[in-house]
Amino acid sequence: MIGTLATSATMPVDIVTGDRDLFQLVDDSRGVRVLSVTRGVARHERVTDATLLDKYGIIGAGYADFATLRGDASDGLPGVSGIGDKTASQLIRDHVDLEGVLEAASQGRLSAGLAAKLGAAVDYLAAAREVVRVRTDVPVGVTADDLVLRRTPADPENFAALTELLNLGGSADRILKAMAG
Repeated sequence: MIGTLATSATMPVDIVTGDRDLFQLVDDSRGVRVLSVTRGVARHERVTDATLLDKYGIIGAGYADFATLRGDASDGLPGVSGIGDKTASQLIRDHVDLEGVLEAASQGRLSAGLAAKLGAAVDYLAAAREVVRVRTDVPVGVTADDLVLRRTPADPENFAALTELLNLGGSADRILKAMAG
């Protein structure tokens, strides 16, 4: 659902997560970024395309294929034997995505050794890519725009009646103040 909502949003989106797989949703042009909380919420890292370029040499759109090639221990994916961060990054930069990398290998545009490593991992690559790729087409019935926080109660009269009935007093005042921002 996160992938679908983030890619369909018509406004900036911050995804708060400790899962690096969601880096593939980062898109500076659309205002989608990840607030990575792997070191805790107070020490979160704001991940943008520029951050990913700095750290991995690729932007968000290439992260899933990069992670598939180099592996991701947290997902139990070993990666292609002999391909680490630098090679995976270079392959994605040079050939855009996994299809482009495999096409380059099959057409002899990669070294024989690299083509052999990729050839030996074809079955792994097909399965791993599905594990790493975040779905962006889940039918969720709402859009990210529907999730915009309200500034007032949806039904002010009912809110007031519940406040009185449940004797919420100061708690209800704090809710209204928080909603107003």
